[in-house]
Amino acid sequence: MKKALVAGGGGFIGGHLIKRLKKEGYWVRGVDIKKHEFAKNVADEFKILDLRIRENCAKALKVAGGFDEVYQLAADRGGAGYMKPGECDMLENNVLINVYMTSEAVKLKKKPKYFYSSSVCVYRDMPHNAPKISEEEVYPAFPDNEYGWEKLYSERVLTAFGNRYNMPIRIARFNTTYGPEANWEGGREKAADALSRKVALAKSGEKIEVWGTGKEVRDFTCIVDLINGIRALMKSNIEKPTNIGSDEYVTVDELAQAIIDVSGKKLKIKHIKGPHSVTSRNFSIKRIKSTGWKPKFTLKQGIAIHYPWVKAQVEKKYGKQE
Repeated sequence: MKKALVAGGGGFIGGHLIKRLKKEGYWVRGVDIKKHEFAKNVADEFKILDLRIRENCAKALKVAGGFDEVYQLAADRGGAGYMKPGECDMLENNVLINVYMTSEAVKLKKKPKYFYSSSVCVYRDMPHNAPKISEEEVYPAFPDNEYGWEKLYSERVLTAFGNRYNMPIRIARFNTTYGPEANWEGGREKAADALSRKVALAKSGEKIEVWGTGKEVRDFTCIVDLINGIRALMKSNIEKPTNIGSDEYVTVDELAQAIIDVSGKKLKIKHIKGPHSVTSRNFSIKRIKSTGWKPKFTLKQGIAIHYPWVKAQVEKKYGKQE
């Protein structure tokens, strides 16, 4: 039986990844600063550890016989509303986690295959309809936020340590991901989560607020497609950073309208001032497609799964909405 460590197992993506690995027959240890809010007792073992402390990283990585695979998803992160006010915390916390986890992993006698979850936030702001860029074209680097700079630096750390100590590595640049069991309120939720909540709380005939102009272009990835992409990358021989996204570009207004359509409500969109990140990022997913992976869910298909879940959480907390 293969053994896997999922650091960040208490998070949205980590919880889904643990479930997938268990289905594939792995023995899985989850590690996080907190337990998963929704996915309870899915790992064989779950340790509460603050990975900003080096000794805790060593504890997380220690297991009889060694881990075959390590998935480093642990991070201080959030949506557009958190990126700016939380930038110093994100820089400090995430650099500590990634430097300690990487440097402790290479000390292991049995070197695991080490996966790191980076982000398309490493790319610069791009104009609408700009040509798609490959992973290498991230340089010259100019991310628009500190989260992106930290991710790019941590990619370099893992690459250097992996090469120096002969540890196999995989790096995925995630796009904005949505799906059941995501953060749907609290300030760290992403656009699809926040807008689903707003729609669920609204009554027909009302307006929902959207930050910015609504013309910002995004590529949203369904959690099922992302997990499939992670597993495809891990099974491949690709050691270079690899984008995982849906390859379906929509405006924020189009996302909001897709959620409204699924809800069946008659709602209008009201634009207000607020943080909204870049105008657009257009990146190639040719590399991940070379593994045979491709996205299965369109945005509308994914939202048809995601919105009912958010609606159920809203009704559980606030009561049934008209």
